[in-house]
Amino acid sequence: MISLLGAVALLAAVLVAVTVRPFGLPEVLVAVPAAAIAVATGLLTVDDAWTQVRELGPTVGFLAAILLLGHLADAEGVFTWLGARLATASHSRPRRLLGLVFAAAAGTTAVLSLDATVVLLTPVVLATATRLRLPARPHSYACAHLSNSASGLLPVSNLTNLLVFSASGLTFLGFAGLMALPWVAVIAVEYLVLRRFFASDLRVEPSDPPPVPLAEPAVPRFALVVLAATLAGFGASSGLGVEPVWVAAVGAAVLAVRALVRRRSGPVALVRAASPGFCLFVLALGIVVAAVSARGLADGLGALLPSSTSLVALLTTAGIAAVLANLVNNLPATLALLAALGPSPQPALVLAVLLGVNIGPNLTWTGSLATLLWRRVATERGEAPSLGRFVALGALTVPLGLAAATVALWFSLYLAG
Repeated sequence: MISLLGAVALLAAVLVAVTVRPFGLPEVLVAVPAAAIAVATGLLTVDDAWTQVRELGPTVGFLAAILLLGHLADAEGVFTWLGARLATASHSRPRRLLGLVFAAAAGTTAVLSLDATVVLLTPVVLATATRLRLPARPHSYACAHLSNSASGLLPVSNLTNLLVFSASGLTFLGFAGLMALPWVAVIAVEYLVLRRFFASDLRVEPSDPPPVPLAEPAVPRFALVVLAATLAGFGASSGLGVEPVWVAAVGAAVLAVRALVRRRSGPVALVRAASPGFCLFVLALGIVVAAVSARGLADGLGALLPSSTSLVALLTTAGIAAVLANLVNNLPATLALLAALGPSPQPALVLAVLLGVNIGPNLTWTGSLATLLWRRVATERGEAPSLGRFVALGALTVPLGLAAATVALWFSLYLAG
C-alpha cells in the first residue's frame, strides 16, 4: 500500500505540473525527475522501465513527426488558405460557419492530429469569426470539443489512438473501418448539442455590412498533395508491415526540405516544432504510470473492467475510461487501462477504452492535454473560455456522445462479424 501511495504521489505531481505549469516551467522538468525517482526507489525496475520506453518509442517518434508535419503545413499556408475558404463559404452566416468549422476541425483532427486543431486551426477560426463580426465562442468551443471527440477515426489522430492501435492487433484500415461509424455518431451529437447550446450566439447577424473580401490566398497545392499522399501512405503501410512513423517522417521530410530551401523555416524552428521536450515528457509519464500500474492500479482496474464484448460491457468499459480520463488525464488513463487489460486484450474492449479516453475529456479542462492547450490559445487571443460553460456543455455532449459512439462501435463490430 505504501509503495502504491508513493507511485500515485509521483503521478499526481506530474499531473499538477501539466495542469498548473508553475512559474511557466515545462512539464518535462517534473516528469523526468518523477520517473527517475520511481526507478531509483524500486517502484519500477530498470528492466521494466526500459521495456516501457521501447514500447512507447515508435509512438513518441510518430508524435514528433506528425507535430512537425502540422507545423510545415502551416508554414506552407494550408491553414491561412483554409481560413479564407471558411470566411468566403460562410457568407457571414454564423450557423453556416459553425458547420464549416465542424468539417474543418474534424478533418484536421483526423489527418493531422488533435494538436493541429488546437494550435493551428483554432487561431484561424477565431480570426475568421472576428473578421466576419460574428461571435467567436461557438466556433472556438467546437474546435476544443472536436479536437478530443473527433480524434477517434485513424490511428494517427491522437497519441491515445497510437497506444491503442499498438495493443489492438488491428491493421490501419481495420482500425479506421471499425471507428468510422462511432466517429460520425459522436460528431453528429456534438453538432446538434452545440447548435442548441449556443443558439443565441448563432442567431446573431453582423451589425455592420460584411467586410470587403480580402484577396484569396493561393491554394497550397504542393502541401495538400503531400498531406494526401501521406494519408494514403498510412493506409497502405500496415499491409506492407511499415510503421506509420516512417510514413509521417517521409511526409515531414519532403515539406521540411522545401521549407528550408525557400527559407520559410530554419533548422532550429523545425526541431522546436517536433517538440522534443514534450516527447520526453510522454516517455517519462509512461514510466510513472507503469510504476503505478505495477503497484496495484492495473489489478484494481482489471477487476472493474468487464471481460465480455456485449453492448453493456462496451458501455461500461467506455464509461470507466471516461471517468478515469477526467481524474488523471486521458494519456495516463490510456496507459493504465491498457496495462489492466493485459498483454492480449480483445480489440472490442480496447476500442471502447479509446472512446472513453477521447470523448470523456470534454467534461473537464484537465481531461486532456489538448484541452489545456486550447484554453491557453483561446485566452491569448482574447477569447478566454469559461470553466462553468465548458463543464455545462460537456455534461450534455459527453454522456450522449459516448453512448452514441459506443452503440455505433458495437454495431460496427457486429457487422464485421
